[in-house]
Amino acid sequence: MLKINNQMEKNKKFKSGYVALLGKPNVGKSTLLNYFLQEKLSIVTEKPQTTRDVIRGIFTQGDYQIIFVDTPGMHKPRTQLGQHMMRSAVSAGVDADVVIVIIDALSGITAADGHIFRMIESRKVLKGCRWSAVLINKTDAIKKEDMLPLMKQCAGFPGFDEYIPVSAQTGENCGQVLDKIIKALPYGPSYYPKEQLTDKNERFIVAELIRESLLKLCREEVPHSVAVEVENFKDNPGRKTLIQATVFLERQAQKKIVIGRSGIMLKTIGTDARGEIEKFLGRPVYLELRVKTHVNWRKDVVFLRRLGYDKSL
Repeated sequence: MLKINNQMEKNKKFKSGYVALLGKPNVGKSTLLNYFLQEKLSIVTEKPQTTRDVIRGIFTQGDYQIIFVDTPGMHKPRTQLGQHMMRSAVSAGVDADVVIVIIDALSGITAADGHIFRMIESRKVLKGCRWSAVLINKTDAIKKEDMLPLMKQCAGFPGFDEYIPVSAQTGENCGQVLDKIIKALPYGPSYYPKEQLTDKNERFIVAELIRESLLKLCREEVPHSVAVEVENFKDNPGRKTLIQATVFLERQAQKKIVIGRSGIMLKTIGTDARGEIEKFLGRPVYLELRVKTHVNWRKDVVFLRRLGYDKSL
């Protein structure tokens, strides 16, 4: 009994909780997560729907632990993969202690944002959370006088505790947001070891870094059709870590684009990805990529499960 009481007393001095980052595709959720963690955990590109799965970033300091939940961009799903992405985002919001919705200051509040606000209201996402906010991101890219109308527009969607302009790129007002998150956290245990950065394993992060290079370097018709599977991940003491991965595409024409003439594009992708992987792992890597076609893989439930997406599909 004494041991239990001591643990309860300890929990009163330590705060912990989950923070859901919600919003439409490409508004800066992953950039904000990476800024808070001061580590590149979620891949970031200019292509919409870059994030496909929930990624938990763990930020632990002396007396608190924040589990940031980076969610896929909320959109109208057209495939089994899209449905998984939407379920993941909504579920993360419902279960969170803090809910943050991010909008893009450059585009303003769009019909897609309005749909998200209405969904949050209808699903009662804010009902159980301890603090909620709308962050107007990318303030570094607009004039200060254009911010006030946006703030008024945001206030038209009630239920949130605050509406805050931020820049995930420069960090403007991000410290203020972090302070408010910490204040809102409940007292509780440390859910993860203090040195752990994410709940995802190295294979997942490596596959994402390869996909990031593909998104950056390939044409518009390719990105949404790309999946990456790491098939071999072998550490060799005194030698380079061997990573063998397969890039899956939906059409033969896309395969030709990714490989490029005489294999030049695939080599460029591999070089770019290897550099990012070595930064993440902190050791030299030998990366081997191959490309395959899997027609309509985004609608193939069995294949999506194989890639590690929603087991309920």
